[in-house]
Amino acid sequence: MNLQIRDPRARDLARQLAEKRKISMTEAVIEALESELQREREQIPLSERLAAISNDLRAKAGSGGRDLTKDEIDEMWGHS
Repeated sequence: MNLQIRDPRARDLARQLAEKRKISMTEAVIEALESELQREREQIPLSERLAAISNDLRAKAGSGGRDLTKDEIDEMWGHS
């Protein structure tokens, strides 16, 4: 079966990758698609990444914190 790439940009990108790797355009497209599918499978959802960051910061903060006053918050943001 032939792979037909009608979009000029897609065809150019496939050609560039094929030339760099010294493979056929079909192989270049397959490798690129496999690579992207693997990246999708390995990607950690944003909610999980944010939860990990939040947990890490919470652990670093420890206990003994205090509430900030409005004036302190304004000063932090440069609204003195």
